[in-house]
Amino acid sequence: MKSLGVEPLPLAMRGGTDGSWLSAQGIFTPNFFTGAHNFHSIYEFLPMPSFEKSCLMVQELMKHEG
Repeated sequence: MKSLGVEPLPLAMRGGTDGSWLSAQGIFTPNFFTGAHNFHSIYEFLPMPSFEKSCLMVQELMKHEG
């Protein structure tokens, strides 16, 4: 995130159905950012610059995949 100029904002979040089940089993399940706002409402939106940073973050993570 640092190399992309993205400031991490750690916060507790339920996540989706799979993430909730895994968390209940004690398995760490980080939620990956997309940059979206107002989730699950009629006002949900995703700014393109945020989406682009999210895409770049995936590419950066793939460089470090072992």
